[in-house]
Amino acid sequence: MTFLDELTAALGPDRVITDHDLLISYRRDEADLCEAGTPLAVVRPEETAHVAAAVAIAARHGVPVVPQGARTGLAGGANAIDGCLVVSMLAMNRIVDLDTANRIATVQPGVVNAVLARAALAEGLRYPPDPGSWESSTIGGNVATNAGGMCCVKYGVTTEYVLGLEVVLADGRVLRTGRRTPKGVAGYDLTRLFVGSEGTLGIITEITVALRPAAEESLTMVAVFPTTAAAGDAVNRIFAAGLAPSLLELLDRVHLEALEAYRPMGLDTTAAALLLAAVDTGSRAAADLEAIAELARQAGAGEVWQATDAMEAAELLQARRLAHPAMEHLALSLYEHGGLIIDDIAVPRTRLAELLDDIVEIAAKHDVPVGVVGHAGDGNLHPNIVVDRADPASVAAGQRVFDEIMERGLALGGTCTGEHGVGLLKRDWLATELGEVGVDVQRAIKSALDPANLLNPGKVLR
Repeated sequence: MTFLDELTAALGPDRVITDHDLLISYRRDEADLCEAGTPLAVVRPEETAHVAAAVAIAARHGVPVVPQGARTGLAGGANAIDGCLVVSMLAMNRIVDLDTANRIATVQPGVVNAVLARAALAEGLRYPPDPGSWESSTIGGNVATNAGGMCCVKYGVTTEYVLGLEVVLADGRVLRTGRRTPKGVAGYDLTRLFVGSEGTLGIITEITVALRPAAEESLTMVAVFPTTAAAGDAVNRIFAAGLAPSLLELLDRVHLEALEAYRPMGLDTTAAALLLAAVDTGSRAAADLEAIAELARQAGAGEVWQATDAMEAAELLQARRLAHPAMEHLALSLYEHGGLIIDDIAVPRTRLAELLDDIVEIAAKHDVPVGVVGHAGDGNLHPNIVVDRADPASVAAGQRVFDEIMERGLALGGTCTGEHGVGLLKRDWLATELGEVGVDVQRAIKSALDPANLLNPGKVLR
């Protein structure tokens, strides 16, 4: 029996896609300029047994398997390769259990982040991780990349909330890791091993996450700076003072101009940088926000103002969430085939101002438009490098900018990815960051769990 015949017999024709026109739509995630192939077939499982059957059949036939969620990733980690089987998890979208007494939820991987967050909020609880794509990205994808978000400065990234997983291994066996208890240290921490593994070690089919009490209403402010480095200095002052903002985001002038062109909101496009801050400390919130405002002024902010109500605060937050589509719009306004190379570098907070200055210098040296947006509170910046995809010289210049920013970030004690994952985009830089021994250990783990190299091959490690 052929691979496709066996797959269809096991899962049923309604769950197997082989039409070429449909397969094309599963080729890639949102990362520009990363290679992508055309899958041989796509399966849309609805339960773990479907995934296990598909993976086992693929293993018998030596067919590579690429898991996908909503494909909102920005590193090519979900890109198909020619002749692979794509396992799309979008139909596995049930909240299996929401346990308010134990403050945990168990979900299938296709549950959208915002859906879980709203379900938790309805019970007076909160699921804090909030990537910019929270309205469309799935919990499975968030776990696979160990996604971050805007509240990470105070509440941490996805891995801090993952208690347990159900994972289909490369041979089709089903592994359960972790626990449902607040504490648990039995055995090796396999849960954290799979978090951030980008589908290269197994396919996550169920996730148990910790929930927190709903946050108190937050207060939000904006500070406008004459230089990006001054904004970085403000970040250093805020944390040196022992303050704990629940959000601290940076937008540079390129992003402010792009946002105003994409969806006018009255943002100050003459500013070199804008710092968006929020606190959710209840009765102390007003005093905490004023302390942040004063430190921003000391760092050189020319204007500081507080959102007048929850609606205005939500609009400011939405402006930050629109940064990526606004930059895509800008790229297409500059070039008919405009695209973005999106970096995701994180440095110690105390080196943030240096990195911001360096990015400005690198962009000017190569005459390449670069907009910087990021989670300033945890040192995680997303330089958006604008290129003309139809012009090899433009793409090459953009790649040089990307590499120089990476090189500088690592030299400052940083990491090649804060939250987007490695995927295809940063494989070489991961190897540089880890060193020879680190790469050897990672390859040994991959080989132990996927000896035939069939799970998302070529991602993370070459």
